[in-house]
Order: sequence, then structure tokens, then C-alpha cells
Amino acid sequence: MPRQVAPPPSGEFQVVLSKPFSGAPTHQIEVIGEPNRSASIRRTEYNGGGKSSEKKGDVPTDDVKELLSLVSRLRGFPSHASKDVYGLDTKVDFNTFEIQWGNADDDSAADVVNEIAGEQKDDFKRIVDSIEALARTFAKQDSAV
Repeated sequence: MPRQVAPPPSGEFQVVLSKPFSGAPTHQIEVIGEPNRSASIRRTEYNGGGKSSEKKGDVPTDDVKELLSLVSRLRGFPSHASKDVYGLDTKVDFNTFEIQWGNADDDSAADVVNEIAGEQKDDFKRIVDSIEALARTFAKQDSAV
């Protein structure tokens, strides 16, 4: 079942990657922007008591297009509210005016699916790796914590 959250203003998108899948995050990457423009990226590391470091930067337009192309493939992928069906201990949320998807959404179809197709796991891993690579590449400026 799709999430019942308010979509961002028309044309905007938000991609959030968090580790671990459940519990308090130790690592989070957030990309916010509009298609066909550069976007803002923020990488936050937590040390249990609060934020320990935060880096930010801008993602160039071509990389934004590639990210949106990759992440849009997640539409229709299974999700499960309480278990990581992709085995990466990673939560990804993708929110646009047209699509709201997260692998921690409550999806009754995932209850039936015990084994996610290998191709879907590979695609999910590729998307996670791409988001992390964007953060390593572009989120380099210290941010006020």
C-alpha cells in the first residue's frame, strides 16, 4: 500500500538513505532538488548522542538526472515495514509529486514474497551504492551541526 504522505511541491524530489534499516540512524544521506537542476546533498553521521558530523554540497544536473533515473526504477519494488527484504540493512525513501516509495513501507505483497528476485536486490544495491557515491563525491563542505 502506498504511503499516505504529502508529496513535495510540484517538481521537487527528495531521496533519503538511512542506515541501519530500523532503529536510530548511524548514517543518513539526503538529496533534495528539482529535476533538470542541481540538487543539495547532505551526509550526516550520528554517534548515538546526536549528530557527530555533517557534510553538504551540490549535485550537478547530469548526476541528478542519473539519480532520478535509477531511483525511479524502485517504483513497484516490494517493501516491508519491519524487515529489510533486500539484505543491506539500509532504508531508502524516494518522494516526488508522482511517486512516494520506501523499502520500509507497509506492502502486503511483500508478506507473500519470501524471496525477493535477485535482479531486484541487485538493482536496489546499485541504487544504494550510487547514492553513497554521490555523498562521497559532493558532500564535502562542513555543515553547522
